[in-house]
Amino acid sequence: MMIAEWQGQVIAKSDKTIVVEGNHYFPADSLVSQCFELSEHHSSCHWKGQAHYYHLLVAGQRNNNAAWFYPQPKEAADKTKNHVAFWKGVTVRAAS
Repeated sequence: MMIAEWQGQVIAKSDKTIVVEGNHYFPADSLVSQCFELSEHHSSCHWKGQAHYYHLLVAGQRNNNAAWFYPQPKEAADKTKNHVAFWKGVTVRAAS
């Protein structure tokens, strides 16, 4: 079981993460939905496609663009579809 935390709050938990380029991607249905707000930010990866982002909202604090996902990944990254990964201070660890 993997857990994603920010500011001491669990924001995602799953035993079905996938690892791509060292990042755990959590299934979308494992997210604590009230902690996520869709961002207008996008970026592009040459082999995964266009990434979309979420802001994190925890205890009145906001972490802009701290989670990303590929709604329509390229074929090589198809397994990332419906999965979300984290950065910008989010801790991802095995549950103890």
